[in-house]
Amino acid sequence: MSRVKTIKKQTQNRFLNLYELEAKHRDGKVSPYFLASRAEDVSDLKITTGKNIPDGVAIYGIYGEKKDKVALVRQFRYPLNNYIYEFPAGLVEKGEDATDAAVREMYEETGLTLTPLSCEEMYTRPFFTTIGMTDESCATVYGYLSGEPTNLHQEEAEDIQVILADREECKRILKEENVAIICAYMLMHFIHSEEEPFGFLKV
Repeated sequence: MSRVKTIKKQTQNRFLNLYELEAKHRDGKVSPYFLASRAEDVSDLKITTGKNIPDGVAIYGIYGEKKDKVALVRQFRYPLNNYIYEFPAGLVEKGEDATDAAVREMYEETGLTLTPLSCEEMYTRPFFTTIGMTDESCATVYGYLSGEPTNLHQEEAEDIQVILADREECKRILKEENVAIICAYMLMHFIHSEEEPFGFLKV
């Protein structure tokens, strides 16, 4: 059976660290495997705790009187040296509820006020992102937005443009732009849900 034997922390950074795992494969061979994690120490890794506490939150927010626009951010990302379309998102602070984090992050990134929807846990619980290289997991919060977009509350290091996209613009974005995969899937849903954007949350 495959398993992790030992774990060594390789870096000491604030937001992201590299860990070296001693991976034992099903054939008995052992090799190094490298993991990026937001955990501050080995004891905080999901491997160690066995708990899936969300590192971050993504926000699927609908805007406008006709509820015909979705809030996106066009953000510069250094791993690409380019801009990419994403949902507003951010880290969940220690002890913070994911919904509270979503309200805070939406306001900080876009200036918009999020009114979260209450829905079943299976829609909001944290899911893993890029599991081949990280143990990061992300919760999703859904809701309606009000106010006027602004970048006045963004951090100085952030390069973010707020986008309120209707369905035609979402189609263009999917055809022509760099898009984060979670965002892409939800945009596909938004495009085909004209009657009720959050209809899939109903049981």
